[in-house]
Amino acid sequence: MQRYRGALARLQAVGLQSARGMAAAAQPAPAEDLIEVTVDGQKVSVPKGSNVLQACDAAGKDIPRFCYHQRLSIAGNCRMCLVEVEKSPKPVASCAMPAGPGMVIKTDTPLVKKAREGVMEFLLINHPLDCPICDQGGECDLQDQSMVFGSDRGRFTEVKRAVADKNLGPLVKTVMTRCIHCTRCIRFAKEIAGTDDLGITGRGRDAEVGTYVEKLMTSELSGNVIDLCPVGALTSKPAAFTYRNWELKTTESVDTSDAMGANIRVDTRGMEVIRVVPRLNEDVNQEWISDKARFQYDALRYQRLNVPLVRGEKGLQQASWPEAFAAIARAASKVQGHEMRAVAGRLADAESMVLLKDLMNRLGCGDLRSEAGFADLDADTRSSYVFNSTIAGVDQADAILLVGCNPRLEAPVLNARIRAANLAGVPVAAVGEQYDLTYPVEHLGANGDALDKLAKNSDYMKRLKGAQRPMVIVGAGVLQRADRDAVLAKVAKLVEKGEVVREGWNGFNVLHDAASRVAALDLGFLPSARARASKAAPKLVYLLGADDYSEADVPPTAFVVYQGHHGDRGAARADVVLPATAYTEKYGTYVNFEGRPQSTKPAVASVGDARDDWKIVRALSEVLGAPLPYNSLDDARRRLADVAPHLARRDAVEAPLWLAGEQWKAAGDRKAAADAAPLASAIANFYQTDAISRASKVMAKCVRARQNPIPGLHAASVGN
Repeated sequence: MQRYRGALARLQAVGLQSARGMAAAAQPAPAEDLIEVTVDGQKVSVPKGSNVLQACDAAGKDIPRFCYHQRLSIAGNCRMCLVEVEKSPKPVASCAMPAGPGMVIKTDTPLVKKAREGVMEFLLINHPLDCPICDQGGECDLQDQSMVFGSDRGRFTEVKRAVADKNLGPLVKTVMTRCIHCTRCIRFAKEIAGTDDLGITGRGRDAEVGTYVEKLMTSELSGNVIDLCPVGALTSKPAAFTYRNWELKTTESVDTSDAMGANIRVDTRGMEVIRVVPRLNEDVNQEWISDKARFQYDALRYQRLNVPLVRGEKGLQQASWPEAFAAIARAASKVQGHEMRAVAGRLADAESMVLLKDLMNRLGCGDLRSEAGFADLDADTRSSYVFNSTIAGVDQADAILLVGCNPRLEAPVLNARIRAANLAGVPVAAVGEQYDLTYPVEHLGANGDALDKLAKNSDYMKRLKGAQRPMVIVGAGVLQRADRDAVLAKVAKLVEKGEVVREGWNGFNVLHDAASRVAALDLGFLPSARARASKAAPKLVYLLGADDYSEADVPPTAFVVYQGHHGDRGAARADVVLPATAYTEKYGTYVNFEGRPQSTKPAVASVGDARDDWKIVRALSEVLGAPLPYNSLDDARRRLADVAPHLARRDAVEAPLWLAGEQWKAAGDRKAAADAAPLASAIANFYQTDAISRASKVMAKCVRARQNPIPGLHAASVGN
C-alpha cells in the first residue's frame, strides 16, 4: 500500500509540471525509458511514469473520463475511467494507476462495462434534468458519455440534492446542482492560474464546490474553467441562454487583445459574434486564453464606426467616401510632406501599416510612429526587440529575471507558463515594482541602480552564469521610459556578464503589450533621421486606429484623419473619420512578441460602410495623387515579404541574428542617466487597454467588480 501511495504521489508531481511536462512528453523517449504494456491484446510502448489511461490512449482506445485532464494533477475521483487489469481483484481507475512493464489491460470486458454503468448511475442520481435549457447542451461530456456508457433507466426514487449557486463574478455563471465534483476548476485555479480561489466544503452528498467565503474569482484566466467543466455547472455568464452550439459557425483566428497572439476560434451566428474560445497551439497559448480575449467580443456591437464622418460647423457629420477623401485631399494640398505624421495604433495589422508607410513616403513624409511606442528605438537588429527564447522556451529555462514588467497583466497566458516553470523548480527574480504574479518572486531592487548591483559579481550574477538556459525578460514599460537608453545599457551589461546569450540559446527577451508593435518595428514604421531631428509640429496627422496617442504626437492645431473601427479618443479628435473593419471581420497579419506571423480571418461581415484598412489606404492614395501598385491582399502581402521576408512564413519563428550586444553600445555611449523611478509595467488596468476592450460592457463590469467587490471583502485592485 505504501508503494502504491508513492507511485500516486509521483503521478501527481508529473501532472503538476503542466506545460513543462507536456513539452517533454512530446519528444521521442529513448528506448531505455520506455515500458511495454498490452491493451486489449495490442502491445504498446509508453514512457516510464505514464499511467494506465495514457497507455490506453497510446493504443487508440477511448477511455471515458471526467476528472482527468492532461495539464492538471491527478484527482482520481470520478471513477469513470475504470478498466480491468490482469491480476487485479477489481476494476482500477486508469488515471491514478501507474503503468507497469508487462501489464495486461482490458478496456472492453463485461466487468468494465458494468462498472462504468454503475458509476454513471451514481453521477446521474442528483443531476437535474436541465438539458433542454442548459448552455452546455450539445457539447456536454456527461450527455455524450451517458449515451454510450449509461443505462436506459434509473433506480433512484429519493429527493434529489439541490445546491445554491455561487457568485464568481461577471464572467462565469454557476449552476452548482449540476456539478459532479470532478474538481477540474479547483485544480486549474490552484495549479495553472495560481489564485487558489476554489475548493470543496462538506463531505459525501453535502460536498460543494465553492469559494469557502463569498468572493470573486480574481484570476485573469478564470474563463478557462468554462472549457474545463465537463457538465453545465460553469458556463459563460455574458452568453447565457443566447445560443446552441449547433447553430454556430466557427472561424479560426488570432487574438489581438495583447501581443501574445493566442490562437482562438470565433463562433458566430449570422452577423454576430457569439463566443470566443481557445485553439490548441502548444508553441503559443497551449489551450488557454485570457479573460479579455474571451469576453471582450461584445464590444464589436457597440460604438462602431460604420460611415465616414467629416467635421463641419455642427461637428462630425455623416458623409460619403468620396466626400471624406476630398476633405483629406484638400487638407493635404495645404501642407508639405515633412509637415505630415502617421501614427499606428495597437490593433493595426501589418498590411495596413506597410501600405500607409509607402503612401506617406510617396508624399514625402518620413514621420511614422506607433502609439505609446518608442519613436527613436533602433530597430535595425531584430533580436533587440523580440522574445528571442520563444514562448515555448520558457519550458526549458532554468532561471528567469523580470525587468520592469508584469506578465500577469501584459500576457496572462505567458505568466501561467512561467508559473508552471516555477512550480517545477525554476527560480524567478524581478527588478522593478513588486506585483502579485501568483508565484514566489525574489525582488532584487526597484530601479536601474539594482541592475548595476546585479552586474557586479553578485550572487544572482553567479546564478545566471551557472544556469544552462537563463532568461531575462524586459517589459514594454521600460522601452517607453525617457531614460530607456540608459536602462537598456545596464540590461545589456547584465546580459553580457551573465552570459544570457550563448551558443544555441538567446535568453534576452522583450515582452511587448500591443498586437501591432513587433510588425511595426519589423516594417520600419519609425521616424526617418530627418523626422527625428525636426522640432516642428505636424500640420496633418493620420491616426491608423491610434487611440492612446500622446499629446505630443497630435498637436491641437493639426488636421487629424482617424481610420479605425470604434468611436474612441482618436475618432473624437478627428476632422475626418474613415470606418474600418475589426480583427474578426478581415484578413490581417499580426506578429506576436516572439516574432511569429499569424493571420486573422473574417468571421462576420463588415459593419455598414466599413472597409478593410489596406483597401482604405489604397483608395486614398489615388485621391492624393500617389497611387500604390497593390490591388489585392496578395499584392499587399507580397509587399510585406519584400520589406520583411520572414513575414511570408506564417506561424514560424526565425531565430534573429544576435550581434553580441552591438545594438546596445550606442545606447550605452549616450550621456542620459537612469531615472531613480521604479521600473514599472505600462499596463495598470488589465481589462481596458484598447478601443475594443474599452467599449466592452463586460470588461466594464469586470472593472467595477474589482473596484467594488462583494460587501465585507477588501477591495482588490483593478490590475491584481
